[in-house]
Amino acid sequence: MRFDDLTGRGVRVGIIDSGVNPYHPHVGGVAGGVFIGPLGESDHYLDCVGHGTAIAGAIREKAPDALLYAVKVFDRSLATSSDILLRALEWCLTNEMSVINLSLGVLNQEKRPRFEQLLDRAASARVLLVAALESHDGPVLPGCLPGALGVGLSKDSSRDSYYCETAGLRRVFYASGYPRPVPGLPQERNLNGISFAVANMTGFVARARQACPEAPLEAIERMLVENVTGVAMSKPS
Repeated sequence: MRFDDLTGRGVRVGIIDSGVNPYHPHVGGVAGGVFIGPLGESDHYLDCVGHGTAIAGAIREKAPDALLYAVKVFDRSLATSSDILLRALEWCLTNEMSVINLSLGVLNQEKRPRFEQLLDRAASARVLLVAALESHDGPVLPGCLPGALGVGLSKDSSRDSYYCETAGLRRVFYASGYPRPVPGLPQERNLNGISFAVANMTGFVARARQACPEAPLEAIERMLVENVTGVAMSKPS
């Protein structure tokens, strides 16, 4: 099934990051959100560092009619705890997100059982978790787990394409690590990295979810393979 002409209409996308500035022209508003911090939850999800806003803009570019939700777990720096990350995933499941964008992860494998439990719940609810497969230090949870749609970074792919490779028994999707261009700012000076590969891939996943609202992860991955828009190029060593 093709989804080239789809826009992610009605697909609820939870963006776990530094919040979102809904007034940024690349974002065009959000449907809601939450700040999950050490002291609890609040509705103060405005982005203070710009990272989550750039993530939202990349998703919006590919899925302009998706319903974006800011799930803020970073405040003044791009650091958080595994417990807060788990709470953010819980929030997304409780609030019926269709797709979750997670460009970060946890190296501590002791947390694996808890993430596996959440992925089991996500699978039952037909929630798609699009997550970074690894960092410079190795595989990260939950993106390295079979229940997530794992994303890797391609240095050479254009921002409107992605490709897929098989790693062991699972598919891994590779996308560009650049957000939407900022007028007057050279690409090499813009934000970049695995975070934006995940965001770019999430935009494509939102289109696929619109095409098949109740399909499980395996079916969505097959659809993404059928719609591949790029070819395997070089990846960071």
